[in-house]
Formats: sequence, C-alpha cells, structure tokens
Amino acid sequence: MSIALPESLRVLLTRKMLICVFTGFSSGLPLYLLLNLLPAWLRSEGVNLKTIGFFALIQFPYTWKFLWSPFLDRYALPILGRRRSWSLLMQIGLLLCIGLLGGLSPGTDIVPVLWLAALLALFSATQDIALDAYRRELLSDVELGLGNAVHVNAYRVAGLVPGSLSLILADLLPWSQVFWITAAFMLPGMLMILRVSEPVAAHAAPKTLRQAVVEPFNEFMGRNGVRGALLVLAFIFLYKLGDSLCTALATPFYLDMGFTKTDIGLIAKHAGLWPAVIGGLLGGLWMVRLGINRALWLFGVVQLVSILGFAWLAWLGPQTAIGIDQRLALAAVIGVEALGVGLGTAAFVAFIARSTHPAYTATQFALFTSLAAVPRTFINASAGWLVEGLGWFNFFLLCTALAVPGMLLLSRVAPWNAAPVKGAQGA
Repeated sequence: MSIALPESLRVLLTRKMLICVFTGFSSGLPLYLLLNLLPAWLRSEGVNLKTIGFFALIQFPYTWKFLWSPFLDRYALPILGRRRSWSLLMQIGLLLCIGLLGGLSPGTDIVPVLWLAALLALFSATQDIALDAYRRELLSDVELGLGNAVHVNAYRVAGLVPGSLSLILADLLPWSQVFWITAAFMLPGMLMILRVSEPVAAHAAPKTLRQAVVEPFNEFMGRNGVRGALLVLAFIFLYKLGDSLCTALATPFYLDMGFTKTDIGLIAKHAGLWPAVIGGLLGGLWMVRLGINRALWLFGVVQLVSILGFAWLAWLGPQTAIGIDQRLALAAVIGVEALGVGLGTAAFVAFIARSTHPAYTATQFALFTSLAAVPRTFINASAGWLVEGLGWFNFFLLCTALAVPGMLLLSRVAPWNAAPVKGAQGA
C-alpha cells in the first residue's frame, strides 16, 4: 500500500533537488572555511590580529568573479561537458588546497599560507560560477524557487563543518589532520558531478571569447531595454541592502547590550542558523504555489520588519542583569531576522537565476551575484561610522529605511499580478 505524499513534498523529494543539496554544500564549505576555520587556525598558531584581518582581502574573487566567467561560458574541458568539467576541476583544486594548508606553518612563514588561501578563494569562486550555471540549466523556470532555496540551505549547513566540527577536532588532532578531514567533505560533490549528466543546454556555447564577453551584456540590455536593465540591476543591489547592513556589526551590538560572549555563542549560533534554514526551505516550497514575484513581495516585507527587532533591543538599551527574559528576547530577535533572511534569500536567488539567459548563464549569473555582494563587501564597511554618529537605535531605523527602495522597485521588476512563468517540469 503506497502512501500519497503532499504535492509540495513530492516536488521536494526529486533527483534535481538532491543535486541542489550537493551543489550548495560544495559551494558553502570553502567559503565558511575561509570565514571560520582559517582565522581560528592562524590565531592558534600565534599570528597577530592585524595579519588575520588582512586575510579578509583574499575574498576578492567572490566579488570579481564575473570578470573570468565568460571563459567558463566559452570553453569546456575535453571530458564531462562545459559545466561539469569546470566544477570537477575546481573541486579537485579545492580538496588539495584545503588539505595542504594544514601542512604549512603560519607562525613562522605566513606568505605560503596567504598564497594558498588566495588560490583556494579563486577556486571556490570559479566553482560557484560553474555550479550556478549548471543549476540554472538543470532546473525549469517553475523549479527555480525551490531548487535555489535547497541550494542556499545546503550552503548554510556546510558551514557547520569548518565552523564547528573542524574546530572540535582541532582540540583532539593535529591541524594537518584536521584540514585533510575537512577537505574530504569535498568528495560528495565530486562524486555527484561524476554521477550526473550534463544539462541539455537550450543554446550552443558562444563561438568566440569576444562573443562570450560582449553578448551577455547585449542580450540583457536588449531583452529588458536600457531602462529596464538598470531597474533590475538597481533592485539586485538594493533588495538585501538594509538587512545586510543591520547585521554587519551584530556581535558588537550584542556585547553593547550587555550580553556575554557565551550568550552570543550559544544563542546566535542556533537561533541564527536553523530559522534561516527553515525559512529558506519554506520559502522554496511556498514559491511553488506563489511564484517568484509574489514571494519577493511577501518575503521582502518579513525581511524588512525583522530589522525592527534589533531597533527594539536598542531601544531597551544595555541590560545590567541578563536573565532568561533577556536571553529569550535576543533569541527571538535573531530568530525572526534569520527567518526573514531565509525567506528573502530564497526568493532573491530565484529571481537572479530567472533573470539570466540560458545562452550566457555563467556570465550573467556571476555578474548578478557579484553585484548583490557589493553591499556586504563595501557598504557594510560604513556601519561602524554610522553607529558612532547615529547610535544603535537610529542606525537600525536607517537600515529599515534602506530596505524600502528595493521593495518599491518590485512594482517595476516583479509585478504582483504578473502572469506566472510556465516551465517544463523535468525529472
């Protein structure tokens, strides 16, 4: 006797969604290694904080990856096809870079560590180009919302390996072994690439490198018109601006409000991760029914309102005595904000994927995601200056106001009553 599954669950339990789990995990692991494990390793080996801070600059490939994305649209390696060959090559490079890092001695010779970490970031950003293009070509338009939500959630969960498991192992094993164990988590993604088939591209690869560089921009401008294209780019830049800025100095804010490092470590880790994962998954499932446009409206409102939770904490002011009520308030604010991030990101990434043209997926996807990363990379650098001048409460009100322009652009780039996109449901 077979058990009938709900329609939303049947959509989730497909081979394509499983592939999105692997693409997300493979993309997230290297980035979180650079963000979490690398600084912990450097500090434990006696590297000073100024040098560790300098290592943040090695993340530049994630912002500038659109510069070499045309190469991945134009050229393919002799085996596995255009998307899978580049993905596998980068994954092999990542496994070796991660494993070899642990054999170096940052305390005595930091330069080889810097170069290998920079190479790791380059391989990681290039893998993102290939996997983003693969996922866009794999999913039909009606599957974009859920597929990208699954990818983003797996991306976040991957952070538990370098951010938690590897740090625990570092108390038990030498760093050289810890890095090779961490590197081994690249193997599932490599096996997935070998097992799946290359997506059937609707369009042939560009015939020349010049075509691969110029045509994606011409196509995007031609499809939307100059005015429409600029509106889409402005929306991509603005939609996550307020939310991104409000969390730029989250840890210093919690400390200023009187919470201990232990409070932050225990509450922020769990109240921040799991609501974001749940929000992303629910967002993907709801997008199957709502469509991407309406999801952007509804999830964007949740994302905007959640910023006010931080303003509420700032209005309460520093707490002289931290008890269960204060900790529950912190968990609620972080959880609601993370839920808004999960919902908003699911719809936002699906919109970016839908905005690409199948003939130039890698270049356009890389351009849009690079633009979306600009606020996080550059605008957030002003957060400290803004807080010094405005105070925490007014700073969070400003972040709420900065979330409004992106919402206003929705009427132009993703109208509420637009006809739903028809797409083939692939197996």
